[in-house]
Amino acid sequence: MVMSASATTPNELRAGALRRRWWRRHRDGFGSLAAAGPALLFLLVLYLIPMAMLLAQSFEGASLPHYQKALTDDLYLRVLFDTLLIAACVSLLCLVLAYPVAYALSILPSPWPAVGIAFILLPFWTSVLVRTYGWMVLLGRNGLINRMLSDLGVIETPLPLLNNMTGVLIGMTHVLLPYMVFPLYAVMRRMDPNLAQAARGLGASGWDVFRRIYLPLTLPGVLAGMTLVFVLSIGFFITPALLGGGKVHMMAVLIEQQVRMFLNWGFAGALSAVLLGATLLVYIVLRRLLRGNMQWS
Repeated sequence: MVMSASATTPNELRAGALRRRWWRRHRDGFGSLAAAGPALLFLLVLYLIPMAMLLAQSFEGASLPHYQKALTDDLYLRVLFDTLLIAACVSLLCLVLAYPVAYALSILPSPWPAVGIAFILLPFWTSVLVRTYGWMVLLGRNGLINRMLSDLGVIETPLPLLNNMTGVLIGMTHVLLPYMVFPLYAVMRRMDPNLAQAARGLGASGWDVFRRIYLPLTLPGVLAGMTLVFVLSIGFFITPALLGGGKVHMMAVLIEQQVRMFLNWGFAGALSAVLLGATLLVYIVLRRLLRGNMQWS
């Protein structure tokens, strides 16, 4: 018996079934990718390509003089260290302030969480520049805070709250605090309140409930919030430039000076690459600390 040319062999049937199964499994992924196509194209044209061009200008010669200068000069290493230190301090301050706020919002009955979120969103309706100038009015030697403390007899001489690290930390924490509240609130809102009640029923103290149940379950929100605040802090420009008064230097200010004052695009690209590498390194370390094999006992 002769098989016709149009007949389908068992191997071809099996291959066709595998292809259909593969398509059904990845169909939703391709649909999501197609829906995200315009956004991806936007990022490619307006972010990735310019960033690649800037980084390409940082490579000049086989000895990489721009990177050698950025990684060996004490001035730039100090600025990089200060940038990472400020970002870490702002992240910790935001975490300490945002954690109880997010917890209160997660346990309040309706409609109070919506009211609280509305108040948290209010600063987004005001420009960062306007808010920074507002802090300059509050923190100055003759500002509202120093005058109020002086009138109450708490201080005799004005506190140095402006043109230093203190002013920069206050201003940046105020701007970035909502970015910490929302990830924490999203995680806490999904937690089962019966877990804490069961732990208390078994004799656990409030501290044990927080340390062994509540905090480990909210670590994803902590990681997301700290990562978001840390990355945004590293690239801050307006707030450190104004509240620091030229005495607090961050990498964003230094990069802007290299481009605007010296037109040194190559060195600015090298500083950007060093800052990006340091950011990725800190993110990996932070991720391992919060999501690794940490044991809460």
